[in-house]
Amino acid sequence: MTITETKPTILCVDDEQYVVESFKVILRNRFNVVTATTGKGALDYLKKESVDIVLLDIILPDISGLEILKTIKKISDADVIMISGVKTMKTAVEAIKLGAYDFLPKPFDVDNLKVTLDKALEKRDLAKEIVYLKSELKTCEADRMIGDSPAMEGVFSVIKDVADTQSTVLITGESGTGKELVARAIHFSSARKKKPFVAVDCAAIPESLFESELFGHEKGSFTDATSQKLGKFELAGDGTIFLDEIGNLRHDIQSKILRVLETREVQRVGGSKVIKVDARIISATNIDLRKAVNDGKFRQDLYYRLNVIPVHLPPLRERTGDIPKLINYYIGYFNTRFGKSVRGVSKEALDILNGYSWPGNVRELKNLIERLVSLGKEETITHKRLPLDILIPDDAVASEADNFSLKEARGDFEKGLILKVLKKTSGNQTKAAQILGIHRNALINKIAQYGIAKEIKNWSKK
Repeated sequence: MTITETKPTILCVDDEQYVVESFKVILRNRFNVVTATTGKGALDYLKKESVDIVLLDIILPDISGLEILKTIKKISDADVIMISGVKTMKTAVEAIKLGAYDFLPKPFDVDNLKVTLDKALEKRDLAKEIVYLKSELKTCEADRMIGDSPAMEGVFSVIKDVADTQSTVLITGESGTGKELVARAIHFSSARKKKPFVAVDCAAIPESLFESELFGHEKGSFTDATSQKLGKFELAGDGTIFLDEIGNLRHDIQSKILRVLETREVQRVGGSKVIKVDARIISATNIDLRKAVNDGKFRQDLYYRLNVIPVHLPPLRERTGDIPKLINYYIGYFNTRFGKSVRGVSKEALDILNGYSWPGNVRELKNLIERLVSLGKEETITHKRLPLDILIPDDAVASEADNFSLKEARGDFEKGLILKVLKKTSGNQTKAAQILGIHRNALINKIAQYGIAKEIKNWSKK
């Protein structure tokens, strides 16, 4: 049997051959379908192979479906959907208590079966994401959320205090400061840490799809709604939903989120069923929401509901004492990732990096270190490897432009370089000329031109 790796695998267990053949026809476009007609056959397969979902008949010729369910929960992480022609609520309840994902009666409705399977797959995908986020959070909390500056100590303190409250949190700060990182830290430090964490980038979702993404939709509710879709609020369940860049929301969507906060209910697009949700809402923005309220671009009532507990992340230029720690961490991180052995940065390079304004904040610093480590061959990163926009940042050029011509700026640079080299050679002009790559007579002329003879006299060896 050939299995396509891109499809999830479903094991269909039923003693009636026409039923398993029906499953093959119905599910083959969506799943890798494998079948078994006995309980023993199903368990033998599960002991050797991994599957995503098991469709399991309750009545089998050799072993009870409920007994098989108990064993599956011990040997596999597959989600089990029980099926049976015996329509008793007692059996369904017992199956759910034993860990079944759902219970479907025979004869089953094809559309209902597909919707149930889609939900099970969404749950599994979300569970995988949570596992990834937890492992990433360990890195984030222990290593990437780095800093002992007063500003960051304040952030850490708020995270600790707010974690086990139920209040909404609004995280503010410039792009690249780590707002989502703080949201994850709050979630995984709280009693909800074993529940879903669902992140929504409000700036990345097309306006026409926003309601569907947040609240879900019913099949046929609009042209492309070929199946039922669960919204982010439903997927978050009683975990946490993180609404990033919330300042980008349209007014009508703002109203609907406000209603969710007030009623703890959502309705899918095209649906009439009211769905209870208990997700904690954490939002973030890089714009001044108070100003947006005054400008009529953001609802005042929603702002106050979101801003119950504010957390402000400082830009990197306001916590420069953390820069060396961040650099050292990312060098270690990318050394491991790329198999390199960079030991650190030179003093000259560190002075330049400390003095840079970091408009892209920690994200910009991380990207820079990744580039320098991945492409570097030396053990130490020197200032010569720093990009021009950091060596000569735009803000520095703009601030000096009114006072210096290009010729004057070049002259100052040349003068400073000559002084630096002469100091290094203890005033030895021959050696200095060799380092600078010019004739000694040319160097003597430059010394005279810039009037620095007296300055270098004390460096000369006696």
